[in-house]
Amino acid sequence: MGFALSNMQLTSTAFTHHGKIPARYTGEGIDVSPPLAWVGVPEGTQSFGVICHDPDAPLVKMGAYGFVHWVLYNLPGTMTGLEEGSSEGTLGFTDFGKAAYGGPMPPEGHGTHHYFFWVLALDQALGLAPGLTLGQFLEQAEPHVLGMNRLVGIYRRG
Repeated sequence: MGFALSNMQLTSTAFTHHGKIPARYTGEGIDVSPPLAWVGVPEGTQSFGVICHDPDAPLVKMGAYGFVHWVLYNLPGTMTGLEEGSSEGTLGFTDFGKAAYGGPMPPEGHGTHHYFFWVLALDQALGLAPGLTLGQFLEQAEPHVLGMNRLVGIYRRG
């Protein structure tokens, strides 16, 4: 399938699609990952990956743009979501330079940013090592993507 939207749906009880992300889930709050749930999982799904990316961040590096807030993978194919602050799966490195969820925190005066939370359904459990960057994870995951979709939240620094 490659990188194309599927019928799988991603939601959160914390915010709606294109809704404001509560401060609790940001760098101005307690910086905990939001609860996420997915339905419509493609048949044959063996594992999941979850990503959060801010394409509005004014950064370009090595051909990539925006800011990576979360890279999470090696999630079992039987999962239907993640609880708030979940410790499930394996963490990759974010643009904060750490293997952890890092919530929205746009630069002061930079306006509203869009945060794309993605779920990727994969056709096998990849058993990837901890600490992959987003690019490294996507390089390994792309040949195995059965379906994917996103939930977009917005945040403006207070």
